[in-house]
Amino acid sequence: MDRHPNFINGRWSPTATDSYSPLIDPCTGDQFAEAARSGSADIDGAFAAAAAAFPTWAAYSPWERQRVLLAVADRVEGNAGRLAGIESANTGKPRETTRVEEIGVAVDVFRFFAGAIRSALAPAAGEYMADHTSYVRREPIGVCAHMVPFNYPLLMAVWKLAPALAAGNTVVLKPSRNTPLSVLAFADLTADLLPPGTVNVVCGDRHATADITRHRTAQHVSATAATDSGLAIATSALTSVKRLHLGLGGKSPAIVFGDADVPRAARHIAHAAYFNGGQDCTAATRILVDSTAHDDFIAELTNQATSLVTTGPDDDVAAFYGPLNNQNQIDRIGRALDALPDHAEVTTGGKPLNRPGFFHPPTIVTNVTNEDAIVRDELFGPVVTVERFSADQDVISTANAADYGLAASVHTRVHRTAMRASSELDYGCVWVNTHLPLPAEMPHGGFKQSGFGKDLSLYGLDEYTRIKHVMHLV
Repeated sequence: MDRHPNFINGRWSPTATDSYSPLIDPCTGDQFAEAARSGSADIDGAFAAAAAAFPTWAAYSPWERQRVLLAVADRVEGNAGRLAGIESANTGKPRETTRVEEIGVAVDVFRFFAGAIRSALAPAAGEYMADHTSYVRREPIGVCAHMVPFNYPLLMAVWKLAPALAAGNTVVLKPSRNTPLSVLAFADLTADLLPPGTVNVVCGDRHATADITRHRTAQHVSATAATDSGLAIATSALTSVKRLHLGLGGKSPAIVFGDADVPRAARHIAHAAYFNGGQDCTAATRILVDSTAHDDFIAELTNQATSLVTTGPDDDVAAFYGPLNNQNQIDRIGRALDALPDHAEVTTGGKPLNRPGFFHPPTIVTNVTNEDAIVRDELFGPVVTVERFSADQDVISTANAADYGLAASVHTRVHRTAMRASSELDYGCVWVNTHLPLPAEMPHGGFKQSGFGKDLSLYGLDEYTRIKHVMHLV
């Protein structure tokens, strides 16, 4: 059975305790490999390597860092098939979808930030006080600690690595304990392009996460996680003062107004709800439909869920999504569906598939209200709820009553409705007549219990730089 160590200071690094955790194939439920269970000595070693590499990497000029990041992008692109295979073997996702939608997008993110670092802006130098000239320096922060989730292991790592490296920082990164393989492969694949210690990958459980986030060498902690995990990370990190960036949970509403193109809205929402098995904080898993369009919408959505959206193993070319990541995800969905109130109805799906692995079919729950737990809580699976609203109901306030504020979408033919809703929705991203696309040029991050800080875009680059004012007496 394959055993995967950490990757520290440009080379493979077995754990100091020789302790490893099982990796489970979501397609079968069987163990297929082991990954390092890092202890304090491993984590101290990773931070020591990152701290030692920081002066060298930070001294690279923006164009030198750009050249390296473009080489990294080329290396990933040239090995896209291999990386997609590793990702699929670890997560169970369809291979071709993974190659295009995740590895391909990761390449684009690296290329975007390779250019962005050469166009970062600051106030113009000038005499803002008499006899004094001021200017601003944009500097790297130092050593950054990154925690990435299991839903998009390599892509979420790249969302953090690309801006951090572009800005001149070094990194200690911990992947999910369930899905470390693609991130480890990336570190090994690109090691010769970066100074040793620039990117360090340490595997482990929640105890390793706590050791990493509280480490005093870390000047910045960035985590993509469920909200309860994010709160634990923040509590651990703030045992010393450091920058925090938290991308947390979501329950993203899709609002379908009575004037919407119903078939088109149903197609977009089904794709956004069930892509990656709904294991996406921006998934369109809470749908609010005007009463005049409700029945037609349910018919269209049901057609999507029962005939066009399918689940299957990583080698099933017809599968839209693969298994859920682990047994806990299956159990969590089961508990939520078992606890439905009497007025709710499961019209499609509802039970895990009777086969090995963690497969769950597309599921639709109707006749729910804003007060139901299944409407308010993030499930992280292929389950959507459909609420009915009337024309005189303030649907925006209903959507805004959620604890989360990550993303939402509005489906309408009326420009005024789209403009009003996008302004009033209390969410960090609002789509109009679509749901889910995220270009590298635009910021992504939420409000309220969905965290704070931005990934992607020039705003994402700001997360990994510090601003220094320099003033000269002239």
